[in-house]
Amino acid sequence: MQNAYYEPGEKRAERVGDLFATIAPRYDLINDLQSFGLHRLWKRRLLGLAAPAPGRLALDLCCGTGDVALGLAARGCRTVGLDFSEPMLTVARGRLARLQAGAPSSPPDLRWQQGDATALPFPDASFDIVTVSYGLRNLTDWGKGLSEMWRVARPGGRLLVLDFGKPDNAIWRAGYYAYLRTLVPLFGRLFCGDSQTHAYIYTSLLHYPAQHGVAARMQELGCRAIGIVPLLGGVMTLNHGIKE
Repeated sequence: MQNAYYEPGEKRAERVGDLFATIAPRYDLINDLQSFGLHRLWKRRLLGLAAPAPGRLALDLCCGTGDVALGLAARGCRTVGLDFSEPMLTVARGRLARLQAGAPSSPPDLRWQQGDATALPFPDASFDIVTVSYGLRNLTDWGKGLSEMWRVARPGGRLLVLDFGKPDNAIWRAGYYAYLRTLVPLFGRLFCGDSQTHAYIYTSLLHYPAQHGVAARMQELGCRAIGIVPLLGGVMTLNHGIKE
């Protein structure tokens, strides 16, 4: 059955916008519940591979409520968090404001910007680190989004993609898909009043080439040191590469 929030083609962005406007207030809570808190560890793993350091310029695409962007900034990077969803950015801004109120003497070098990840408003070779977590899969054209990440990265810059994966083990993949189909939609029903908000994850994953497609595209772009890190048996995956 077609998901109410998944529509291929030109209307994809509009429907995804509706989705995130609906789930923004409960996004962090549901992430903790449906991943049993593991998403925090996975994002920490991404931050480690990004090798953030003071003075480096970092861009976190589809930044959502700001977990990764805040992590990059906390490690000294001058960071931009970009998302096309204003409701998600509103939550991110609130998190940053609370952080700054608690530590006014050392505010992170972080700004939020609304924008389209497939048409970034930045010059070529602008950033040392470009990340995206749980966002590439939601773009109208994920390949174009990855190409934009490559374009705005400096030579030697790191590209990192964290997202739902497709486990190579057929039995593990079948059990994982069953979880996404049957249990995850319950979080949408309980906390957003609409099971379709989280049934969307399974539908979008079926239309996404996942870790192997992302790695192949990185190779086409000319990245080196390309790697795939399977998390929890490939339920989640981290793709990473370095721009030549």
